[in-house]
Amino acid sequence: MKRGRTKAYIYPTVLVFKTSNRSNAKTKMKVYKTKNIDEIIDQLEESKLPGFPKNGVVLDLGIGESFIEKYKNKHKL
Repeated sequence: MKRGRTKAYIYPTVLVFKTSNRSNAKTKMKVYKTKNIDEIIDQLEESKLPGFPKNGVVLDLGIGESFIEKYKNKHKL
């Protein structure tokens, strides 16, 4: 199901993920300024999110600029 897009988003959406389920997999963070959290979750379920591997594991997902620094400290990025 597709949701409508609005033109401007006030808050960025922050996604922290591991590239695979292995213990030595890299932890990465992506900040989306033009997608809302519902679009990201829908694309994750369909495996169509650019830059996210098919066997990736989502660690954290949040809305707002404060989560960028919070997740950097939490995951040592």
